[in-house]
Amino acid sequence: MSSADVREKLNHPVVDADGHMLEFTPIFLDHLNVVGGPDIVERFVARSKENREAMWYALPPEKRAELRLPRPPWWAVAARNTLDRATSMLPNLMKNRMDEFGFDFCISYPTLGFFLFDEPDDELRQASCRAQNNMVADIFSGVKDRITPAATVPSYTPEEAISELEHAVNTLGLKAVMLSNLVRRVIPKAAGKAWEGEQAEWIDPLALDSMYDYDPVWAKCMELGVAPTAHSFMQGAGWRRSHSCYAYNQTGHFADAGEAFSKALFFGGVTNRFPDLNFGVLEGGVGYAITLFATLIEVWHKRGAPGIANLDPSSLDFDELRDLFARYGGDQFTRRLGEEERIGYSILRSDGVVRDADKQLLDEFAPAGVESNEDIRDRFINRIWFGCEADDVMAPMALSGRGVPLDAKVKATFGSDVGHWDVQSMNHVLEEAYEMVEDGLATEAGFRDFTFTNPVTLHAGMNPDFFKGTVVEDAVDKLLIEQGMPTSKTQRVVEQKVAEPKNGGRAAPSRQETPTGLPGMPFIPADNWWFKNNHHKRG
Repeated sequence: MSSADVREKLNHPVVDADGHMLEFTPIFLDHLNVVGGPDIVERFVARSKENREAMWYALPPEKRAELRLPRPPWWAVAARNTLDRATSMLPNLMKNRMDEFGFDFCISYPTLGFFLFDEPDDELRQASCRAQNNMVADIFSGVKDRITPAATVPSYTPEEAISELEHAVNTLGLKAVMLSNLVRRVIPKAAGKAWEGEQAEWIDPLALDSMYDYDPVWAKCMELGVAPTAHSFMQGAGWRRSHSCYAYNQTGHFADAGEAFSKALFFGGVTNRFPDLNFGVLEGGVGYAITLFATLIEVWHKRGAPGIANLDPSSLDFDELRDLFARYGGDQFTRRLGEEERIGYSILRSDGVVRDADKQLLDEFAPAGVESNEDIRDRFINRIWFGCEADDVMAPMALSGRGVPLDAKVKATFGSDVGHWDVQSMNHVLEEAYEMVEDGLATEAGFRDFTFTNPVTLHAGMNPDFFKGTVVEDAVDKLLIEQGMPTSKTQRVVEQKVAEPKNGGRAAPSRQETPTGLPGMPFIPADNWWFKNNHHKRG
């Protein structure tokens, strides 16, 4: 059964929550020229020839190994299938083929955008993301009834994220946003001689222990009616630095990135302080989300309020311990009990001392406001949508809730990933996804959640007008009524009360009232110490 045949038998539309475009760089550079002029274009082109990917190809194998340069993506888009390659580049062609794919509507995410919002040069990053957003608003303007593009939003600081969110939504009319949710920051005191700075970095998940307080960004998303979606990657970070094997670096990296961000949203209390804000974590699948949800419940019972007292060092019964030492350890143990323990590993000490630093951070679940298993479900399962490709074997479990604590249905959300190498034929995606029904692993109702309900509620739950004027408008309104949610015809106004941030981040730098830097946009400096001092060393 073809994808078109699958769509014909369904009684609901199919919404692709995560397709991909391939940017045609000459047109991108035209838009970059409009934003920043020829000088910024020259800088962008020069940087593209100095980045890690270009350096990997320029260096011999022994030098790549010495510098631990991770092998970059290679042969990563359609080539032999020229029609699919062109489809990912031409919005009009994509629209023309969507019936063939069985898709009623598609949200198209960037490819170049992944790299743009990781650019360490503040001015170049902001200008290129602005140009990207201007470009997609332009080239997708004639296909709005079937496709909407996602904005690329940099977030080295809350201020630059807010600036681009306002431009993307208020000026360009974009409705979906891809936020840079994992920011690589250099540890200044660790960055020293050549190339040490490449290793001396930490990854800021924005929601926990960040350099900045990002609550103003989440509040701005509420105000603008957009669901922040996360699509950052972990290739080249930590252990994903094989200089010879791209597949080693790539396999599972979106799941790693999704776990880092969704876990930070939970422990940082963001989903508690913003109980009406929807988050999408895309392309990593749903398997890690099921495991993480179950683990959060288990850890809360053991290290949260219900169980942490069992681990209190001061509760150790020394009389009983002395008796057990005498009975089972002999003189070797008994005569040393009570000696000063000089070792620095606190978990091995048996002196019963409770340290002030631990007292101050005793309840790590407090920011999330957890007092029950159901609170964990509400802060995690109910607030985060997890993007899955067609072949995700864990999607049926997530959709049914079988085996998941509290029988919770994890929001597995269909994202085709068309445009990238793991989709060999765009017109085979939906038929592959439907195999879960044909194989008896998922019900028709579950498949409807996967391909319609979850993609729709992620975005229309923030903006009831998201699908207005599209071919799925009426079906979406019926679904929203079924879900008890406002529709494009019966909207609500949510007054968001934001609690004080608990993540320790500092406030964002104040906005410059008089724009400086690039024509048409303010330059917002970030505290990017390493790049300013070592830019000649970075690839």
